[in-house]
Amino acid sequence: MAVDAPLVLLDVDGVLNPTRRSSPRFRRFMCVLESETCRLLLDPRHGAKLRALERAAGAALVWATTWGDLANEEIGPRIGLPALPVVPLLGDPPRPAGVNVKTWHVAEYVRDRPFVWFDDDLGAADLDYLRDHPGVAEFLIVHVDHRKGLDDGHLDEALRWLSR
Repeated sequence: MAVDAPLVLLDVDGVLNPTRRSSPRFRRFMCVLESETCRLLLDPRHGAKLRALERAAGAALVWATTWGDLANEEIGPRIGLPALPVVPLLGDPPRPAGVNVKTWHVAEYVRDRPFVWFDDDLGAADLDYLRDHPGVAEFLIVHVDHRKGLDDGHLDEALRWLSR
């Protein structure tokens, strides 16, 4: 993918791993992270759909999740994604009240590239922060209901925006 390709940023919990099984397409998985067992609900078709979005939009998929590199080990293989770059979420930088810690890191990562961000936990303060941050180009936040997870409507919205 080109260095200046638009980015498609992926959160895990609430987006690819909803809080409840909203459809039989989601399969249950278990994994152990730092000696704690985690329950996952994942749709194995998401990988192919995200790769199709990536190809159709000439974009690059990137993890933007607190899972960090573990997303490449525990999530990607279960839904059919190859290893992806990861927005590094190191430290807890100072930021305005109400701004998600991931938002600061994403703003530093995108480097003037347009992006779509699938997330379930961003609000008005995050949008304002991104709009005002130097080095952040055009973007679209696609809010995903944490109870249901990513669906075709979210992917269609992202493709329409990336294709304009």
